[in-house]
Amino acid sequence: MSKIVQALLVGMLVTFILDFFLFLGIFVNYTNPLEINLYYNVLFADKQNIFLFALFTLFFGYLVMYTKSLISVSFISLFSLLALLSLITPIGKSLGESIFKQEDVHLRTPKFSYHGDILYVGRTKVTFYDYDLGKTINLEKNNLQGL
Repeated sequence: MSKIVQALLVGMLVTFILDFFLFLGIFVNYTNPLEINLYYNVLFADKQNIFLFALFTLFFGYLVMYTKSLISVSFISLFSLLALLSLITPIGKSLGESIFKQEDVHLRTPKFSYHGDILYVGRTKVTFYDYDLGKTINLEKNNLQGL
């Protein structure tokens, strides 16, 4: 197997592991406490940025295959620590909020109008905290106007 293919495979593996822990922290500290009805696999697959994944794959693959081991271990350890920080509750929560939460939004359906925060936009539903109701509701994505 050529060194380039090995670099890509190693880079993909390292990036996948780091992504796993990053999204695990968001899942445990943001989606679960807000009771967003979502499976981890859906969160991981739907919100994955393929361009960032490819960029980090190339970066880590190059690092492992073409640099000295001390440099690659240092960088991978640093990025692992950063990804694991999302497992700390305040950090994981604020990371989830910065990625998914949209504040002070007005949404309309054919019958009702809503004012509040979008907590998560899924495949078919939008998890929304309504200020007037004072609770979290799920809205069908295809019925919404203003999204």
